[in-house]
Amino acid sequence: MKSSIAIITSAIVILIVAVYAGRKLKLSPRYDRTPKSLNSWDALNKGIDPSDEKST
Repeated sequence: MKSSIAIITSAIVILIVAVYAGRKLKLSPRYDRTPKSLNSWDALNKGIDPSDEKST
């Protein structure tokens, strides 16, 4: 009985530490995928109106 309580307590502590560490650590930004150029759909998502063409 005492050993099962110790195992359950250890499992709970390990679970809490794992969840806490997972929230604190973040992946490197190199894994975030971003487009190299904006297409009209991505421009709309960023609040840029694609119908407003800038004359060069």
